[in-house]
Amino acid sequence: MTKLHTGEMTASWAEAIDQVVTGYDRVVLESNGKDVAAIVSLEDLALLERIEDYLDGKAAEAALAEPGEDIPWDAVKKALNL
Repeated sequence: MTKLHTGEMTASWAEAIDQVVTGYDRVVLESNGKDVAAIVSLEDLALLERIEDYLDGKAAEAALAEPGEDIPWDAVKKALNL
């Protein structure tokens, strides 16, 4: 994994993208001594999205399994003044 200070991005943008695309490396952007973002390949992004979808599904299953009565959406909207 490569680290790059955000102030260097203008000059190093093409190089950073090339590292991600051809080298399957990840580039972490740093600002004020802290990691603030990352540039990742589309394959990494797709994997992250699949993991997120899986976790969302598990959370939905757990919510549906909770005991108690179902509350109609119209009642929720009215209670929240939506």
